[in-house]
Amino acid sequence: LVRLPHFAWLFQWFHCNNTHWFECLEPGLVSSFCIPNCANFTKAGEQDAVRCDTQTQLIRRGCKREEIISPENNLKIVQGDSLSTLSNQPEPVQLSPQKISLRQRSGHSTTFSVSFKRAEGYPVDLYYLMDLSYSMKDDLKNVKELGKDLFAALNTITKYAQIGFGAFVDKTVLPYTNINKEKLLKPCDENDQHCQAAFGYRHVLNMTPSEDEFKNKVTEQSISGNLDSPEGSLDAMMQAAVCGDKIGWRNSSTRLIVLTTDAGFHMAGDGKLAGILEPNDKQCYMENNLYSKSSEMDYPSVGQLAMQLEKNNIQPIFAVTKEVENVYKQLSKMIPKSEVGVLSSDSKNVVQLIKSAYNRLSSKVTLTHDNLPANVRVVYTPKCDHAGPPGDSEGVCDNVRVGQEISFDVTVTATSCMEDKSFTIRPLGIKDTLTVTLSTNCECQCVDPQNSSHPHCTGKGQVSCGICSCSEGSIGQFCECSIGAKDERTLRASCQRQNGTECEGRGDCVCGRCKCHTTESGSSYHGDFCECDDEHCEKFLNKLCGGRGKCNCGKCECDGGYEGSACQCRVSEEGCRTLNNTVCYGRGTCKCNRCECREGYQNPRCQTCLGCTDPCQTKLNCIECLGFESGPFKKNCTVACSKSIYHEMVDQSTIQSRKCQQKDSDGCWIKFNLDQLVGEDNYKAEILKQRDCPEPPSVTAIIGGSIASVALIGILLLMLIKLLIYMKDLKEFRKFENEKKKSKWAEVR
Repeated sequence: LVRLPHFAWLFQWFHCNNTHWFECLEPGLVSSFCIPNCANFTKAGEQDAVRCDTQTQLIRRGCKREEIISPENNLKIVQGDSLSTLSNQPEPVQLSPQKISLRQRSGHSTTFSVSFKRAEGYPVDLYYLMDLSYSMKDDLKNVKELGKDLFAALNTITKYAQIGFGAFVDKTVLPYTNINKEKLLKPCDENDQHCQAAFGYRHVLNMTPSEDEFKNKVTEQSISGNLDSPEGSLDAMMQAAVCGDKIGWRNSSTRLIVLTTDAGFHMAGDGKLAGILEPNDKQCYMENNLYSKSSEMDYPSVGQLAMQLEKNNIQPIFAVTKEVENVYKQLSKMIPKSEVGVLSSDSKNVVQLIKSAYNRLSSKVTLTHDNLPANVRVVYTPKCDHAGPPGDSEGVCDNVRVGQEISFDVTVTATSCMEDKSFTIRPLGIKDTLTVTLSTNCECQCVDPQNSSHPHCTGKGQVSCGICSCSEGSIGQFCECSIGAKDERTLRASCQRQNGTECEGRGDCVCGRCKCHTTESGSSYHGDFCECDDEHCEKFLNKLCGGRGKCNCGKCECDGGYEGSACQCRVSEEGCRTLNNTVCYGRGTCKCNRCECREGYQNPRCQTCLGCTDPCQTKLNCIECLGFESGPFKKNCTVACSKSIYHEMVDQSTIQSRKCQQKDSDGCWIKFNLDQLVGEDNYKAEILKQRDCPEPPSVTAIIGGSIASVALIGILLLMLIKLLIYMKDLKEFRKFENEKKKSKWAEVR
């Protein structure tokens, strides 16, 4: 990727089968233009990247309008069946168009309109899923009588209504259900005669338009029971969603699940309480109308359930009691196209609740998409009376009446190259879909001359999209270089510095040597590998080299009297002068009227060195040999020390800067003072004439002490031995006394 001069364009090369292609991209997603046919468009030293520019600039540079290639976005409606008014067709159309093909520039957007109209009398499939735990006993009695009212309510919506029925309690394992054999068969109170065995989920009635069949099947149902309060409602809803052929869902219908319960729900992870570790796999396991894996597979997660409901276009209505209303409202937020209604204590209002919830669901149209290809963005802009805000995940129109036509503007943007990538747009809860097939124009549509020995390519190649594609044995921008005995790889390697980029990306490798491009200002890159330019030196006061020097290969060459990395300073040593009229005490250099000290020395004048080794220790050997002719440097003292230390033997020191007291090789204490002179290793030393040497040890005292110590140790050992013998004798004596007391003497008569 190369940044072009003066513009925010990007230029990208593609090389395939010795053919070059261009792609012009712009980060701001504004059109750019390619010019593949202007063979003489680039001047000597110019990059081929100048072919990508705005149309106005290209024409200004001399390119003919007919030689400019700028692919346009193209939209094709592959299938656009008209919207249906009534649902008397086998497959009424509620969304148009149905298939669209897009071909557009990478980074550019295409907007198209999608229309929706809910067909009047559209079929409705309602699956009544009821909690049959013991707390719902009173509700079951009323549900057995609501078949007539429920069908009557649906008939006001459509004449193509069907109703199914299912029931659930919970998994038949501890701790959810009492697994005592008798309790499994009759989990209700002993006085309750109408009680069915414990079960997880049971499908009772397939979708049917018959009111009598619904009433008969529901009447046969009886209450059951379990131990804990949450129920297995998510298990039941998952099976009702994925077992479509067993439930009897129609292909073209509004699908509703009405869940009635007075308790919360178990979810993924709760199965661990019963030792159930296998996660829910979202598959159908219905045998003899019972969920056969209820005791083997964990509950589904809310996300899994939401995904399957959306995939199968099912809209849930939660008819729950007041106590758990908030729980199901939170659940509804995570499941698209769902509603919550509050049941009365005996479920008498369930029909009105279903009707109200259906009206809310059907009047809200949400257009969204499934998984998008990578680097594709879709934005929905609703066009209706009660439109929601534009969004990149969905578009919403509310209060939409049956038969009212609404539309959405859909904007598709692809930011990378792709070919025939598809995604689906659909209204939530509706079967109708729009399939969008997306491709991008990442290649210029060049009309190349057929001459294989084109003059522009020195007769040794052909022009392909304005670039020379050289014949075998020739290379170069205009095929002007013959390879000869060398191969192309060897020639190109000679244009790379330290196995890096060819000509540093700033030139072309021509016959094994770099031919440098021009810079933005019109000057040229230079150097054997085009590594140098004269435009990127340091600036001062927004001027290159402060306007007081010349930029050469990234470094400033200052005019006389100026110095610094940007020629920002006058040559002067005033700020570096010390009290003894030296420059930085000889421990640094003066640049820009400031001292640049050697390592360890501190500004402003490099006088002190906080990180240096203590000279009292480093100079001890020299002090010893210079002052007392002893120590390690005794034999070569003049050579080792005379150049770094000027010394003087004194009775009393006058130097106060560094006072030292060190022990020499003879064990004597030497006192001396140091003063650092100009330079790094240059000292003046004043050495006191008198050393403090310790007195030698007394031999007599040592011998006497040793003898006394041996004698004392001997006496202590004898006392210890005597003590041990005494303790042993004492022990034996006490033992004898004890045995004596135990003895019995016979009296002699």
